[in-house]
Formats: sequence, C-alpha cells, structure tokens
Amino acid sequence: MTIPANPYPYPLPSTGLALIIIDMQRDFIEPGGFGDALGNDVGLLRSIIPNVQALQQAFRRYGLPIFQTVEGHLPDLSDCPPSKRDRGSSSLKIGDRGPMGRILVLGEPGNGIIPELAPLPDEVVIPKPGKGAFYATELEAYLKAQGITHLIITGVTTEVCVQTTMREANDRGYECLLVEDATESYFPEFKQATLEMVRAQDGIIGWTGFTEAVLSTLALQYDAAVAV
Repeated sequence: MTIPANPYPYPLPSTGLALIIIDMQRDFIEPGGFGDALGNDVGLLRSIIPNVQALQQAFRRYGLPIFQTVEGHLPDLSDCPPSKRDRGSSSLKIGDRGPMGRILVLGEPGNGIIPELAPLPDEVVIPKPGKGAFYATELEAYLKAQGITHLIITGVTTEVCVQTTMREANDRGYECLLVEDATESYFPEFKQATLEMVRAQDGIIGWTGFTEAVLSTLALQYDAAVAV
C-alpha cells in the first residue's frame, strides 16, 4: 500500500512506521512566548495544530509509535555551544529569562509541549540540544529498538529543525514523508523552498504529502487489518 505523495507515492510498510512531532513547544507556538516576543507571527505555526493532532490521534488509535522532540538545554547551558548562544543581535539569548521562563532551557514552562499535543505517559519525548533530532539524543536507539524504518515527519520550523532532522534520517537510511500541512515556518517562502528541496531529483531527501492522504491510507491498511 502507498500514500499519495510527491514526487511519487510513498511506500507504507506493514510494520516499522513511526510519527515524529518536532518542537511543538509553547515558546515557539503560543502567543506571549519567545517566538512571539521576537516579532514572529505565531499564528502561522498554530495553524497546523489540528492536522498534527489528527495524525497523533490516528497513530495512537492504531498503536503506532509516536516520538516528540523539544529543543532545549541543561540549566547550566553546558550542552549549548557559545556560538549558538551568542549569535544574533536579539536582546534575549538562550538561558535568559523570557516571557515563559528561561529561553530554551529544559523544564521551563516555555519549553513544554503545547497542551493540545501533550504526550501520553508512555510516549517518548526527546530533548535535543541542536536542530536535528538525531544529534546528541537517544532517538536512533529508540527507532532501532522498535524496528522503525519509515518516518512520518511533522512540526516546526520546516526549514530549520524539521529539515535538519529529515536530512539526518535520510543519511541513516530511514524513508521519510514530510506532511506539508502539518509543518510550518514563520516564513512561508522558506517552507515552500524546503518542500521543493526535499522532493527534488525524485525524492533526494524524501517525500512530501498531506494529512488527509496519510490518514486515509492508514485507515485502509489498519482498519482493514482490525476487521480481519
């Protein structure tokens, strides 16, 4: 079975599929958070919440693995390179006190996942100190332990943490589908460029598709299995 996608249908495996939800944390998504304080339109990012929710609920319904990530650092910032903290001219830096606590520090209110996508107790949340979800994390160990080979990828922002994760996954041999209407950027043109880069040259990084296509194909495969 395949999911309608670009540049051609995405092969849906009988086993080994997982959902990745990247950085849907309060400081990036909610009004009054760090992203908002920097002058970004967080409404753009919030627009994908219903689609990510729908995918999350479907994966739960079919007993498929879900992994969420949050970008954040230890309170002493020992895992934050000075180049990352010092770059840019913003008055707020990583570790500074922002509207929702210390910025990009694990355990702070702003570093938490938005309530709409709160993980269940048995779902894995991966803290990551970098842009990619594989760098200095346990994600790959979890994927290998569960025999995961195919990833449905969602979250924010499309051109930074989402794209970095997808490229890391591609280099490790995972087959990745980026859900176009379940990922977003503060800069729409950056999102569009990323989608085109991912699926260029017959899917050099992977596939792109839409929420409804993923949901309908999952239903065909897994509801049919339940009926049997």
